[in-house]
Amino acid sequence: MSTPTSTHILTQTVELLAEPASLQGLFHEHRDGYPLPSGQVLEEIVQLSRSILFPGYYGKASVDMHTIRYRIGVDVERLHHLLCQQVLAGLCFTDGQATGMELDEARTRAEEIATTLIAKLPEIRRTLATDVAAAYNGDPAAENHAEVIACYPVIKALANYRVAHELMLLGVPLIPRIITEMAHSETGIDIHPGATIGRHFTIDHGTGVVIGATCVIGDHVKLYQGVTLGAKSFPLDADGNPIKHVPRHPVIEDNVVIYANATVLGRITIGEGCVVGANTWVLEDMAPQTKIYNINRRNKTNGI
Repeated sequence: MSTPTSTHILTQTVELLAEPASLQGLFHEHRDGYPLPSGQVLEEIVQLSRSILFPGYYGKASVDMHTIRYRIGVDVERLHHLLCQQVLAGLCFTDGQATGMELDEARTRAEEIATTLIAKLPEIRRTLATDVAAAYNGDPAAENHAEVIACYPVIKALANYRVAHELMLLGVPLIPRIITEMAHSETGIDIHPGATIGRHFTIDHGTGVVIGATCVIGDHVKLYQGVTLGAKSFPLDADGNPIKHVPRHPVIEDNVVIYANATVLGRITIGEGCVVGANTWVLEDMAPQTKIYNINRRNKTNGI
């Protein structure tokens, strides 16, 4: 049983935690009738998307060519239903939302977005097939495509990213970022859904890779673990606030290889066919077909 002293402390603490000043920027006021994003539902959306894009590799039910149409149909119907809910939650999660007709309009918009995303799944699968091929062709240890799909973290991360990227292009707030952060937690690969990534893309090993929001990556690009495609310290406006929504991450052209723990910063261009060596910092443009390495020359006199 609480003592008077502890009761007083608890009451005082509650009052402090509920003060409007302490909640500034940290409190989202939920409106009656408005849905909230759900991590559990979004996890199901991710699993359904993967099972549709890679049938037989993900999902709880077995599938063969006799049942695939039925199985995909069931999953697509469920995915559409859940997407309508969570896209609506994302649309409603911004400040200044009103009630009544605006909520009805948001529901209509959410259904349109969910339907459009479903219609894009065949193209997303075709792109992911090129990513699987890139991972297989780029890794001598890979025995077959099945191993790549079932085991390689880059495929899980890219499946999340490519769905989330389409949702972001369709104007969905918050939800795309949650989906890519789920992959980040699962794989250690951090891809912002706003990044633009071409076909035949792969990341070997993957842990610690960061790809920023305004990064543009061409076709046939390969990254290794620990690569950062990031931004320099961004400029401030007259009031000292960060200026956002400006291109600040690298442009990586076609057929580039960036080795482990390299750091590429700022709105620079790494030209077609370039190779960036491991543990290298790149802060300026690289002309096409250029190679840059950070070589630690060993001391031969000591027999090292």
